[in-house]
Amino acid sequence: MKKFIELLNDEMMDAFEKAGYDRALGRVGVSNRPDLCEYQCNGAMSGAKAYHKAPFMIAEEVAGFLAGSKVFSSVEAVKPGFLNLNISEKFISDYAKEMFASEKFGIEEPEKKQTIVIDYGGPNVAKPLHVGHLRPAIIGESIKRIARYAGHKVIGDVHLGDWGMPMGQIITELKERKPELVYFDESFEGDYPEEAPFTISELEEIYPVASGKCKTDEEYKKKALQNTKELQDGRKGYRALWQQVLKVSVADLKRNYEKLDVSFDLWMGESDVDDMIPPMVEKMKSDGFAHISEGALVVDIAEETDKKELPPCIVLKSDGAANYETTDLATIKYREDNFDPDAILYVVDKRQELHFIQVFRTSRKCGIAKQDTSLEFIGFGTMNGPGGKPFKTRDGGVLRLEYLLKEIEDKMFVKISENKDLPKDEARNTAKITALAALKYGDLSNQASKDYIFDTERFTASEGDTGPYLLYTMVRIRSILAKYKEQGGEIGQGDLIACAEACGAGKSVLLDVAGFSKMVEEAFAERAPHKVCAFVYKLANDFNSFYHEVKILAEEDEDKKKSYVSMLAGVLSVFETCIGLLGFESPERM
Repeated sequence: MKKFIELLNDEMMDAFEKAGYDRALGRVGVSNRPDLCEYQCNGAMSGAKAYHKAPFMIAEEVAGFLAGSKVFSSVEAVKPGFLNLNISEKFISDYAKEMFASEKFGIEEPEKKQTIVIDYGGPNVAKPLHVGHLRPAIIGESIKRIARYAGHKVIGDVHLGDWGMPMGQIITELKERKPELVYFDESFEGDYPEEAPFTISELEEIYPVASGKCKTDEEYKKKALQNTKELQDGRKGYRALWQQVLKVSVADLKRNYEKLDVSFDLWMGESDVDDMIPPMVEKMKSDGFAHISEGALVVDIAEETDKKELPPCIVLKSDGAANYETTDLATIKYREDNFDPDAILYVVDKRQELHFIQVFRTSRKCGIAKQDTSLEFIGFGTMNGPGGKPFKTRDGGVLRLEYLLKEIEDKMFVKISENKDLPKDEARNTAKITALAALKYGDLSNQASKDYIFDTERFTASEGDTGPYLLYTMVRIRSILAKYKEQGGEIGQGDLIACAEACGAGKSVLLDVAGFSKMVEEAFAERAPHKVCAFVYKLANDFNSFYHEVKILAEEDEDKKKSYVSMLAGVLSVFETCIGLLGFESPERM
């Protein structure tokens, strides 16, 4: 099914061509003056110089060829040469009806189905999810859903931090606290226990203690470094203990991600590519790309066009140890070898941009990434507290993600409990659904790269640009449809012309809906969930205006009533699809 904007372009381009001008001038866009018209075309302005004519004269000629158009109800040439356009009520009604009857609202499968790997999440094992993990999880999950809906194969990878010094620190602290554990007995030959020697709560307490000791106790730090080396060299007991850390941590991470309705296809970590690092490094050396600088093995990444000096990418530190750059390079190689992706997307804090410039350039230079694989850094801004300062994520003041969710759930429960018709259990479940909508929409409605202030009061409001406002709108539609069924009505694919003719808001709703496929295309191409938010918020506003202007169930003309109800059912489906792309759902009642 052709996009709505494409049909408008076709009609306008034909008119330019008939008038003797380049049809490429006939591109149409949404009006930036909605008080004057619905769409506009500025092609006459662009063509004036080429055709040595006043733009208004060109616009008038083109308008003449659109008299009696089935697409446009009115075409007006206005000085200095704009074409103001309004859409025919029948044309938009027929288009929306066809959309509602089509699979995925008429979105066609892509000509080339891409394979896309999305790296998002990035938690460290042995540490709880905190507010710093919120944005990559929410943004990455939405981008994944949008890409899948657009028809592509998408692989989501959590990319765990499960290797390196933090593991050595945990082993060191456990050894001091529980030296009797069999994991520390090098002569032990039996099977290691199935049960972990710690709970997730104990593990989460152990790591910061060990990390703190390494900063103040040099001897302790040496032990941690040695234990890290022995773990990575394959010491049997340490490997078994490390597996227990992974088992306990991943189970807790999955539980918390499930609360966010975030899921991953792969639960791989830095450790999974550890054995790929030595041959990869050797090839980089033998190919002449890696060289020693100040004791470290580096790859120069500077290019002549750089506007600022970029440091080389450190592949191995001066002590021969790998680092984040090394594991990220090996991970790219793993993904290329196993998935042959068209694109690899990284949803990461924008402050890590230099790291990814180094990794991407090194992977290109050394032939680790194919030249036609798109490597994309999707850097997100900081989630700030009410005071405008970033939530602390390392030293004190760390707010755990599950506590934040609980806080919002409790706030929503108080609001929803004001509806005395809802039983307590249903109110609690509704609060849970609405809290997640408030949290996700509050984040995703901002452009990912921008910082924003996390304002619980604003995000949970039932009015304005919020998740709960969308859910209230959807619940309102469901309620109307349920009452219509109770009255003996049947919901079908009816004619929508009465909706377009009833009031301006009715036509606006249909015009909103008609832009769905273009919105999905842009949201996918630009990796931009905020475009889905902007689309669905406008749709909600226009629908609520229609609701207040038109008596839907009280309408005496049955044909009109059927038209209204058909539109409501279609709009609800569009809403459900959009919030699914954003990663939340709606309750039946509120």
